[in-house]
Amino acid sequence: MIIKESELILNPNGSIYHLNLKPENIAENVIFVGDQDRVEKITKHFDSIEFKIQKREFKSQTGTYKGKRITVISTGIGPDNIDIVLNELDALVNIDLNTRQPKKTLTSLNILRIGTSGSLQTDIPVDAFVMSTHGLDLNAMLHAYQINPVSNPDIENAFVKHTNWNSDKGRPLIIENSSDLEKKFYSDSVFKGMTATAGGFYGPQGRVLRLPLQDPQLNHKIDTFNFKGFRVTNLEMETSVIYGLSKLLGHKALSLNAIIANRANGTFSKNPGLAVENLITYALERI
Repeated sequence: MIIKESELILNPNGSIYHLNLKPENIAENVIFVGDQDRVEKITKHFDSIEFKIQKREFKSQTGTYKGKRITVISTGIGPDNIDIVLNELDALVNIDLNTRQPKKTLTSLNILRIGTSGSLQTDIPVDAFVMSTHGLDLNAMLHAYQINPVSNPDIENAFVKHTNWNSDKGRPLIIENSSDLEKKFYSDSVFKGMTATAGGFYGPQGRVLRLPLQDPQLNHKIDTFNFKGFRVTNLEMETSVIYGLSKLLGHKALSLNAIIANRANGTFSKNPGLAVENLITYALERI
């Protein structure tokens, strides 16, 4: 199968369309951050940096940390950006850009999200770290793909019933992390739970400014959901799509979040920058 130019778009220099990257520019260990400014907060710890590029919100830097080659990419905000970044990264390693055909031998990337989010549980304080055992997809973007092979219908059905989910909205999906990466990055100091991924910051996360919500009680329903010990610990805008696309494409993915707000207690971190820096240090020590 030859992929058409309109489907796999390359820049005049041969780099992939949005990321401006070529296959040789990326490592097999990839760190995702949302904020462009957070890229340097990670790469400042590197022993060396071999490559830098930025196009729009997508800033990429590749270098070496204690002998390991790592690429750090800013994805910007939201599920749609993750769709761009993950598909283009996969194309760089698993499609021959000259013949426009998938490679016979596929590469599996290790993808680690280092992000921030708000806790939904009173016992998970600001400045804590949360590891996402599952991504709870509330934004419907993944329904563009044949997602059934990697979703978890039993938990999804329980969530739909618990929330009395409106059938006019996309069905929630639940996707697991990479168990290999979970073992590598977990410690007793880290909370674990399901991370809900919304498609927006205001209404989709239950914030009210001037517009009424379709379900004003949804956040409370999410907070109180429990399935065989699994509960929803935090709410953000990227994890479920990272997990879903990574599973479908054959990559390993794990999401780590610094908690900068507690929605249940109404508190916010006094020093969110330090919380993120501590999480970066924690992750790099284990990568």
